[in-house]
Amino acid sequence: MQPLLEMKNIVIEGLTGESWEPIIRGLDLTLNKGEVLGLIGESGAGKSTLGLASMAYTRQGCRIASGSIVFDGQELFNTPEVDVRSIRGARIAYVAQSAAASFNPAHRLIRQYAEGPVHHGLMNNAEAEEHAIATYEQLLLPDPENIGYRFPHQVSGGQLQRAMVAMAMSCKPDIIIFDEPTTALDVTTQIEVLAAIKEITRRFNTAAIYITHDLAVVAQLADRIMVLRYGELVEENDAREMLAHPRETYTRDLLAVRSFKKGKSDSESEEDVILEIDGVTASYTGADNVLEEIDLKIRSGQTVALVGESGSGKSTLARVITGLLPPVNGCVRFKGQELSAALKSRKREDLQRLQMIYQMPDTALNPRQKIRKIIGRPLKFYFNHNRKQQEQRILELLDQIELPADYIDRYPTELSGGEKQRICIARALAAQPDLIICDEVTSALDQLVAEEILKLLLNLQRKLQVSYLFITHDLATVKAISDEIVVMLNGRIVEKGPRQEILTPPHHEYTDLLLSSVPEMDPDWLDNLLEARAAA
Repeated sequence: MQPLLEMKNIVIEGLTGESWEPIIRGLDLTLNKGEVLGLIGESGAGKSTLGLASMAYTRQGCRIASGSIVFDGQELFNTPEVDVRSIRGARIAYVAQSAAASFNPAHRLIRQYAEGPVHHGLMNNAEAEEHAIATYEQLLLPDPENIGYRFPHQVSGGQLQRAMVAMAMSCKPDIIIFDEPTTALDVTTQIEVLAAIKEITRRFNTAAIYITHDLAVVAQLADRIMVLRYGELVEENDAREMLAHPRETYTRDLLAVRSFKKGKSDSESEEDVILEIDGVTASYTGADNVLEEIDLKIRSGQTVALVGESGSGKSTLARVITGLLPPVNGCVRFKGQELSAALKSRKREDLQRLQMIYQMPDTALNPRQKIRKIIGRPLKFYFNHNRKQQEQRILELLDQIELPADYIDRYPTELSGGEKQRICIARALAAQPDLIICDEVTSALDQLVAEEILKLLLNLQRKLQVSYLFITHDLATVKAISDEIVVMLNGRIVEKGPRQEILTPPHHEYTDLLLSSVPEMDPDWLDNLLEARAAA
């Protein structure tokens, strides 16, 4: 049987300085109709680059140097751009890793959904909007008849990612390229999206390339898995066979469960409290309260993990703490002193001592500035370093986050998603803060790199006694790094306490739901979970 997609001896190069360097080194890829192929590997392995190349597309600064890309019998490499564009979006669709950076903030979701099928002549605008509502409902988006009329900033990150999956499905394509579509989602929402993807690929016999660094996730969907590293194939096999009997050491490393655990924090007394949130209630203009009576303490050298599903108020609480959203009631105290509710009224010392690392590095970094300027800005703002001091400190920070020194003159667009997030971490560390709010800082990283970043953060914590408020949906991360766990639902804290106490049964009903939603390295886990919940 002729493959739906066949890529042979693909070589993709990236422009570094004035020379072209290989990113993908002579890879082959085949995809049959209705098949789901998993592409896994660490950050920078070439997964996204190869996935985009299946559409005969490369990001700026890259080029397909040689090879063959045949889709449904048609050669796409070196085919006129106008012919390839008629295929992109209509027959081969793409779901990007960062929904926040991919949607047009000036247009409503439903308009952006309708753009594809209307442009390709498949539907008129009214039909496309009706189809959008049905797809939103299928993907379990709340209020499907009305959510499409919101702007991207008016929905949560998880909801926005599902809206992007819906948009990719709008033309009923033959192939969908999923580039880390559940990376930014909490575990409960991830289950819903994975179930929807699995249902749609099965129902419409849609082929898919699923790019991820999480083997437990890809195990639920993939028929076959390719492992990439440094732009080369490490191993390829049937999904079940690879999970049961990985041949290569690197694959076994990816399969390994995170093994390290943080020791018990020494901070126990009230004198150690560095941040206190007292009765905070908050809302956005013209909306109901999104936070209700939040009480929380963080001690020096302690890591508090804040968990909950998308839209539960985790990131909103971070905005209140940092002064980006003044609370309706309550206050935030830092080392016993009440902080001004608004960011613009806070002292420079308050700004320095409390830093934040954002969830989406694509939107957190200025694409027009080199890494030198991005990391150097807080050094100049807080410490007035001269150029030589800045240079030395930037190189130290790059070494701490395990990036080469020559990255200092790169732009964010020249970095992988994981590398961008490490730059965000370095920028926060540059201020030498007492408290860092980490908003999903490892969500864009593969498991091996994420483990190194977490170890780095914990080493810095032991050395500097810096505290972390760790907002995350990754319960493996919670188990590894937290001293205390705070569970949020619908803007309220439903459970909080020491890590061991929260993770030991009996659990609160909602905590139990979160823990049961963590994917396991079993291809039948998702189907069994959905069957059990349907029967309950």
